[in-house]
Amino acid sequence: MTIAVSSSPAMRPRLWAITLLIVGLCPAQAQSDKPEKAIHIPSSGGEVLIATAAEKTSAYDQFHYSPARRVGDTLYVSGVVAGRREGEGKDVAAFKAQVRRAFQRIQATLNAAGANFDDVVMLNTFHVWQGPNFEGDRAAQFEAFSAVKDEFMKAPYPAWTAVGTTALIPDTGIVEIQAIVHLNK
Repeated sequence: MTIAVSSSPAMRPRLWAITLLIVGLCPAQAQSDKPEKAIHIPSSGGEVLIATAAEKTSAYDQFHYSPARRVGDTLYVSGVVAGRREGEGKDVAAFKAQVRRAFQRIQATLNAAGANFDDVVMLNTFHVWQGPNFEGDRAAQFEAFSAVKDEFMKAPYPAWTAVGTTALIPDTGIVEIQAIVHLNK
């Protein structure tokens, strides 16, 4: 969900809550040995799919969007933002860890749908090339992002569109990752 929003004082509480969800302060899974049971909400032509109760509370209940929605044999995964948490660095190594965390959240959603990264057919990424949260240039960010993406996605690769933008909703956001998935069910 890439949206331009003013950061007026009245909006700060909502933006902070969105930041908590999007940047990944909510874990992709419960902190136990058993993964959380996914939440399935029937919808026209399919279902809303929410990997964790924390995502349901924040994304679905508070901000009224679905982290993922299945229609027929297609799963649409809403954007997951990779960005800095408090105290994290701005260098390439820190950025790779932030991107890895975002892909792990997407992986939790895919697992909840009975899918994996092999089933991703389209990837859309929205990059803040010149922002305060990454010290490198566009080439360094793209190279680091691609290296982490390749840890999760093997050949045959999905279609991919990478777009530059001036900002994401969370002030600490560097890149937002959206996916379209073919479900083999």
